Amino acid sequence: MLLLLAIVLASVVVYALALRPWFLRWGSTGVERTRAMRGDWYVPRPVYCATLAVTVDAVPEQIWPWLVQMGYRRGGLYSYDWLDRLFGFLDRPSADRILPIFQHLEVGDEIPIGRGAGFPVRAIVPNRTLLLGGESDGVSWVWELALFPVDGQRTRLISRNSVMPKRTVGSWLFLRAIEPAAFLMTRRMLIGLKRRAEGAARQIEARRAA
Repeated sequence: MLLLLAIVLASVVVYALALRPWFLRWGSTGVERTRAMRGDWYVPRPVYCATLAVTVDAVPEQIWPWLVQMGYRRGGLYSYDWLDRLFGFLDRPSADRILPIFQHLEVGDEIPIGRGAGFPVRAIVPNRTLLLGGESDGVSWVWELALFPVDGQRTRLISRNSVMPKRTVGSWLFLRAIEPAAFLMTRRMLIGLKRRAEGAARQIEARRAA
């Protein structure tokens, strides 16, 4: 019994001191984590806030179309498709090309996720910010995908998730339980977006050079 307790306590310490900080800041810099973003206004004091980032070798205009077409029966989520399809969030693999039919997104629209409720669009700044968020059953959340140019060829793609759950032990435990899954899927999505945008950018450059 003491051995089991020691293992549990050690696991909790490792998660709290090593894994969880990584889950909350993968790929992002200190400046990016403290930078004020549009979504902070909606959830100013979140219990959970994760800022993940990746550098994409493409300009914002080449990344933005992939963000706008996200969703169920749209462009997909660019993450682990087999998991998204297993849980019903997608019905097909994520797109590997820009889909013109899904390039029109406005505030008030909803990005569908599976057959249930989707992600409401709260703000859009073309080629700069896509802000999703909502409130339900005492839970407030926002998910912002923002593009920050580095130079004429590279862009920082930043994802910030902020959540204010109900003030109950159950809500707190549930939030902690889903943190690893949220990290894994979001990280994979950023990598998927990077791969697609960079591939499309290379094709454009190749056609220009031909």
